[in-house]
Amino acid sequence: MQNHLIVLDLDGTLLTNDKAIAATTKETILKAKEAGHHVMIATGRPFRSSVPFYKELGLITPIVNFNGAFVHHPLNSRWETFHRPIDLSVVHDVVSSVHTYQYENLLAEIKDDVYIHREDEWMAPLYTMGDPLVRIGDLRETLPADPTSLLISADEQHVPAIRIHLEDVHAEVIEHRRWGAPFPLIEIVRKGLNKAVGIDLVAKEFGIPRERIIAFGDEDNDLEMLEYAGVGVAMGNAIDSVKQIANEVTLSNEENGIAVVLQERLKL
Repeated sequence: MQNHLIVLDLDGTLLTNDKAIAATTKETILKAKEAGHHVMIATGRPFRSSVPFYKELGLITPIVNFNGAFVHHPLNSRWETFHRPIDLSVVHDVVSSVHTYQYENLLAEIKDDVYIHREDEWMAPLYTMGDPLVRIGDLRETLPADPTSLLISADEQHVPAIRIHLEDVHAEVIEHRRWGAPFPLIEIVRKGLNKAVGIDLVAKEFGIPRERIIAFGDEDNDLEMLEYAGVGVAMGNAIDSVKQIANEVTLSNEENGIAVVLQERLKL
């Protein structure tokens, strides 16, 4: 069988609800690697909170972080890093404009450095993993350079109104996505970026056509990735829009949905 590129989202996809890789799923992925297939991660997370799973699976591929805004090869410094941050002036405009809406906090990241608008125990798990540099204060004053991404924390009921505002006012310069439970967050990256952009870079590097890409996801930041892949797979726990565009729907992240598809399609 020809080599495939297997692309894994993390939260709600590769990871169980306890943020672990199920034994059967891990065993199947390792078998896929042994059979000569390439396995990579594509996530909205920063690298610092993705690297434990990258290491657990023994990956040797590039990784897509921040929904395509940062793509690099952790083990090969000669691989050309792709980093497309948001213009700082745009971030200042967004921060100023959302003050008219009900939100809880703002968090920006420059690769693995964190800048948070105000101290926030609820958001701590998002910025403490990996022991990054953390600065607290008004982002319009503390951000020293263009950030890779911007997160807006808000109560679930206020998220739609903020997203409508972002679409109406800033749609020409940013992309915005909603995170799923347990964090009702809006993530913002530079316009034109998504996971498919990063996957395309890696697929071309490996010489793998789209028809031999199998991608797994569950949330709206996976839509472009599943559409781009030859086989886009929605998890059983995925939101409806993801299931509607996917080529197939597998079992949930709690039921080894990834393993089921790989075992069948790759004859593992």
